[in-house]
Amino acid sequence: MDLISVVVTTFNWPKALKLCLYSLYAQDDENFEIIIADDGSSSFNVAQIQAALEESPVTIRYVCHEDKGFRAGAIRNKAVAQCRGDYLVFIDGDCITRPNFISMHRWLAEQGYFVPGNRVLLSQTFTKHTIDEQVFLHQKSLSYFFIRRIQNKINKLSSLVCLPLGRLRYIQPYKWQKAITCNLGMWKHDFMLVNGFDELFDGWGYEDSDLVVRLIHAGIKRKEGRFAVPVLHLWHPQNDKSNQDINYKRLMERLGMDNFVLAEKGVSQYVQ
Repeated sequence: MDLISVVVTTFNWPKALKLCLYSLYAQDDENFEIIIADDGSSSFNVAQIQAALEESPVTIRYVCHEDKGFRAGAIRNKAVAQCRGDYLVFIDGDCITRPNFISMHRWLAEQGYFVPGNRVLLSQTFTKHTIDEQVFLHQKSLSYFFIRRIQNKINKLSSLVCLPLGRLRYIQPYKWQKAITCNLGMWKHDFMLVNGFDELFDGWGYEDSDLVVRLIHAGIKRKEGRFAVPVLHLWHPQNDKSNQDINYKRLMERLGMDNFVLAEKGVSQYVQ
């Protein structure tokens, strides 16, 4: 594997996106590119990140579409169509990475597997402080987070500890739960094999689970990324979940269809 493509999904939160980007700029492995997948931010919010984009030490591209509600699957498909890397890492624009995030995803990458990482959740008050003061969490030590855990400003500390695990990373090859796109790695050819995200999942909910289920149906197995590639996830209000039940029903139907692999409305529509 050579180049890694990091797809960063965002919507109208430039201060969080800046912190996410600065954490990526500080990576110890610079052989990656960044593709910002903007799900319809206003021109005002887009303007707020222009200076940060210009500071990128790696290739960075910006892909966007107009705001028609939550369409993360569609904008991620459009972003992947612009990716030049062999390996994809999906994160959200309100997630902060540690300096070895890219190098650890590279270390975990293996043919025939997708890799879900884990996350540490920040409290609402700690998130506000981090945003208001533009705290560079990617520069903080483990002891810093140990204190924040005692203060209940983060929900766990263990996820920030790196453990080798060995064969334990392979013990749940068909588990689709908790493999979400705030921290998920996979080979680009596997993503294309299943036609990416299915845009039939309209609104918030389960478009990432559907992708993982179809990867498993296609013979791509899970390799656990926890205790290796965590992200720090800023608190945010819940998205509109009015379509959640419809999306969940579609997901449950597909779970029982072992031969269902291809997204009906996927990335192929954006590939030349």
